[in-house]
Amino acid sequence: MAAFAAALSLCPQAGLSADFTVTSAAFASGAVQKEQFADSMGCTGGNISPDIRWSNAPVGTKSFVVTIYDKDAPTGSGWWHWVVIDLPADANSLAAGAGNGKAALPHSTRMTPTDLGTPGFLGACPPDGPEHDYTITIKALGIERLPVPDDATPAMVGFVSNMNTLATATISAKGKR
Repeated sequence: MAAFAAALSLCPQAGLSADFTVTSAAFASGAVQKEQFADSMGCTGGNISPDIRWSNAPVGTKSFVVTIYDKDAPTGSGWWHWVVIDLPADANSLAAGAGNGKAALPHSTRMTPTDLGTPGFLGACPPDGPEHDYTITIKALGIERLPVPDDATPAMVGFVSNMNTLATATISAKGKR
């Protein structure tokens, strides 16, 4: 038991920090905007990744991971709409369109595949029915570069980033057809 406790003490303590926050003008109303809906699969949105800003990262932050996730997708495991890793510690925002090449990503930043199987942002496109909850999550990490391949799945990114998370900030918005 002592060995287990010692091993746990070596892992960063992930948690929610009241000071670490994320905002997005696109999510401010609590509803996903038309621009953030997909322009495929029967949806006619702009497929533009939202603007995202974060502040008050904890001391010791060396990089960030940004994800957008729909927990309500009818897959049994939700749907990852955007996965961005290796954002440098001095970054504090992503411009609208950064997930689609319409705005620049910070140097050294990588986008890994979403559940569509390719890197980049895929807008919301829920099936007819109830609203879905789309969550932007920012993780402040204690490492500079996430040790995953460029084609890492969202599950792998989540596993490795969770082991190195200092704090997490989230914001959500609802969307439906």
